Amino acid sequence: GSLWYLYEYSKDTNYRDAAIQMTSRIEKEKNNKGTHDLGFMLFCSFGNGLRLTGEENYNGILLTGAGSLSTRFRPNVGCIQSWGSRKGWQCPVIIDNMMNLELLIWAFKNSGDSSFYKIAVTHADTTILNHFRSDYSTWHVVSYDTITGKVEARQTAQGAADGSAWARGQVWGLYGYTVMYRETGLPRYLDQAEHIADFLISHPNMPEDKIPYWDFDAPGIPDTNRDASAAAIMASALIELSGFVGPEKRDLYLDIAERQIRSLASPAYMARPGENGNFILMHSVGSLPGNSEVDVPLTYADYYFIEALMRYRKLVEI
Repeated sequence: GSLWYLYEYSKDTNYRDAAIQMTSRIEKEKNNKGTHDLGFMLFCSFGNGLRLTGEENYNGILLTGAGSLSTRFRPNVGCIQSWGSRKGWQCPVIIDNMMNLELLIWAFKNSGDSSFYKIAVTHADTTILNHFRSDYSTWHVVSYDTITGKVEARQTAQGAADGSAWARGQVWGLYGYTVMYRETGLPRYLDQAEHIADFLISHPNMPEDKIPYWDFDAPGIPDTNRDASAAAIMASALIELSGFVGPEKRDLYLDIAERQIRSLASPAYMARPGENGNFILMHSVGSLPGNSEVDVPLTYADYYFIEALMRYRKLVEI
């Protein structure tokens, strides 16, 4: 996905050729029914490739992938199941799953099969109902009883505590509902995205440089890890969201996004060429409680940073 964006920006066919090669390596994932992350896997890669090249073969791959993703939808619950069941979690659904709905909406628009649309909208609506607190922060994991469809647990896997606001989880929600409004035009999704954005922007623990701590309620603030990936995702989402709101909020959202981009592009977060394993951004956090990917580069941090830059550039050019 990052390579496709770099090709779009530069028109350098070396990036296109590398993107084609890297994208082809993950075609097998179209048949993967064991993960909810097919939107990430396939739409960031094949989706961008299709948009930029019109490669007909990519259509079939994306439709097959959307079909595989749909097999994880649980009608009794109204959500796409994220992870496998375990004690206390019959049907765990994580907020990250909002990022996979764009693939389903695309599949509906390109196949005419309304089941894709219904699954995406039902998942988004169920998530509004059960995943968000009164202040529009979100739990990371909500698990459902597979028979009654009722919530059986609200917990975290990657956050500081069950009741905390895990930073990347909050911005997955922001991005996901912004996309759902773009794709469906349903006002409730715009309302949700705005509420989440306002929660994040006004949070007392948002640092001055607008790069969130890994969890807004993390112990040890301000002496704890930042998550550059959360900032990149938030900036990209805010830029898109700014196009759907009135002038006052538009200016606020763009101001925050620009500050995030400038912070990420500074030596504090952007690596020098040839360092950092050749990733662009430093200082992301995968799962601090799991001691996994702590203060490291992450591929999705780079992807959404590039996307944010591309989106902001289009605004400046207008």
